[in-house]
Amino acid sequence: MNTPSPAPSVITLPDEIPVFPLSGVLLLPHGHLPLNIFEPRYLSMVDDALKSHQLIGMIQPREDGSLFTTGCAGKITAFSETDDGRYEITLKGLSRFVIGLELPNALGGYRRVRANWSEFPKDTDPVDHLNLDRNRLKDLLRNYFDIEGMDCEWSAMETVSDDNLITCLSMVCPLDASEKQALLEARCGNTRSELFMTLLEMATRDTSREHPGKGVCH
Repeated sequence: MNTPSPAPSVITLPDEIPVFPLSGVLLLPHGHLPLNIFEPRYLSMVDDALKSHQLIGMIQPREDGSLFTTGCAGKITAFSETDDGRYEITLKGLSRFVIGLELPNALGGYRRVRANWSEFPKDTDPVDHLNLDRNRLKDLLRNYFDIEGMDCEWSAMETVSDDNLITCLSMVCPLDASEKQALLEARCGNTRSELFMTLLEMATRDTSREHPGKGVCH
């Protein structure tokens, strides 16, 4: 039986990575993001990544086509090709990065950046326990899911750790791009959980959708 290779540590993450700009799509460290790849340049991107470090940086574009400065790199952990030539892949989030420099496009047409990993040295470590108020979270989610027309298997939430729960909810809830970016840039899991619940409160009050600040880690 082949033993999967361990996720790379911060010091072994590559200096240059391909990036996949998608608005409203969030990848967080330790999260899992399924993607359906069909554009030729991104098919080329996956091909090239599979031949090297298997990493792709997920990042959001701004309205003018430039990129937000912070993204999250994920390792390709699942890959299949469909009969019509699409790729179905899953990325496991490894570490956030800050763009040091956007490089010329690769030969395949996809964008590349020089990545600075130093601002997030703990992203590849095991996740910390969160001081999550689950009762408050459930109340907020019930209201939010009702507004958004979403369903939830509430019993399944009981078996998921606090950190995995917040990571998953942050990734799947249909928040806007600026809110997703704020969750990505949150300094730690406790800050992210507080910010996430604040965003739910704002959404359910039907008030302004401008996100609050990053907060302070507990």
